[in-house]
This record gives sequence, C-alpha cells and structure tokens, in this order.
Amino acid sequence: MTDLRVVVVDDQELVRAGFVALLSGAPGITVAGQAGQGEEGVRLARATGPDVVLMDVRMPVLDGIEATRRITADPACATTNVVMLTTFGLDEYVFGALRAGAVGFLLKDTPPEELLRAVRVAAAGDSLLSPSITRKLVEVFATTPLTPPPAGRTAAAELTDRESDVLTLVAQGLSNADISTRLGIGPATVKTYISRLLTKLDATTRVHLVIYAYETGRAARKAAPGPTA
Repeated sequence: MTDLRVVVVDDQELVRAGFVALLSGAPGITVAGQAGQGEEGVRLARATGPDVVLMDVRMPVLDGIEATRRITADPACATTNVVMLTTFGLDEYVFGALRAGAVGFLLKDTPPEELLRAVRVAAAGDSLLSPSITRKLVEVFATTPLTPPPAGRTAAAELTDRESDVLTLVAQGLSNADISTRLGIGPATVKTYISRLLTKLDATTRVHLVIYAYETGRAARKAAPGPTA
C-alpha cells in the first residue's frame, strides 16, 4: 500500500519541525514537503499533489485561508484535502478556512495519536469535526452562518430514511467508518449516501450538512441501526 503523502505549512519553525518529525516516524505516512508561509505551501501542494496539507491559519506573505482557497480550487490538487492548524480554536479564521474548502481543523496541541488519526481520516476524504467541535460550530453559525442555499432546506424534507440516518450521524461528528459500524453498512455505501446528501442539499462540504441537520431538527433524530431499504 502506498504511503499517505503530507505537506506541512507553518511559519513557526519549531512547531513545523515537530509535526514533520511526528509524521515522518509514523507508519504509512510520508512527508512530501514543508513550507514556512502560504504562498510557498501552495506551490508545494501543486508540485507534489499530497493527500493532505496541514495548513497553519496565520502566516506571512499569504495566510492559510487564501492558501487553502487556492489549493482547493486548483485541478492539480483535486485529490488533496486541507486540514487547518490553529492555536485559537473556533475563531473567524477557522470559519473562513471552512468556507475556503478545508475539510476541518485541529488545535496545535492535539495529542500526537489524534493528529495521526486525523491525517488518515482527512486522506480518506472524511471530516475532522469532533462532536464537541460540531456543537461549538453550530452555536457560532447560529449568529454567523455559512448561508446555506434555501433550496437545501427544502430538499432536506425529501431525504430517505437512510439518508436522514447518515445526515444525523454526520451532524453528531461521526466519521465514515463510525457511521458504517453504527448503521451496519459498508464504508463505500456511506460515501455514496454522503455524496447523495451533498447533491440533494446543494451543499459543498460536510460542514454544510451539519448546519442543515441542526436547522431541520435532524441532528437530534435517532438513527436506526442496521441496513434498511
């Protein structure tokens, strides 16, 4: 199996070196490169096509939000997922990063084993929103929304029972693997359901799905275990 390839972008050399050392020592992960500012990180991502970019939010020359926007919009980085690194938890920078296309974010003091797990989750295209972070996101989006399209709210009423189950579990912060286990369906099937949800709700990211679930009351819905029609 080919190693996951990761690029680390952070202007703090000591912090960057720590992440690089951790990732380099982990089985199945290769550090494809590192950069000390956003513009360099964008060039590196385009040149190496990594699976994951760990991107600091606040950097000179080009901040992490704009760097993320450029990476996610670049066809050369179509299979690259960006994870934001922040010291400050939920702030306006993180929301901007999610709007720019990041799959999630991590605090810089995340335990090593959790960071490695997050890299693998991100490489699989899954979200990095834990239940506690999800709750905080929803609280903040109550006053600072991502402005989901009205059509999405209407479409939510037309979801099948199983689509609603998957939406509920996404809103609770479960990964695709966790959803697969909870519902007794295969990981590939979970991905299919999430793709359907994104299409039906005219959403672009998992974060939008979380907001839809809370807006329509589906976040509190109890998902039925086991496969259903």
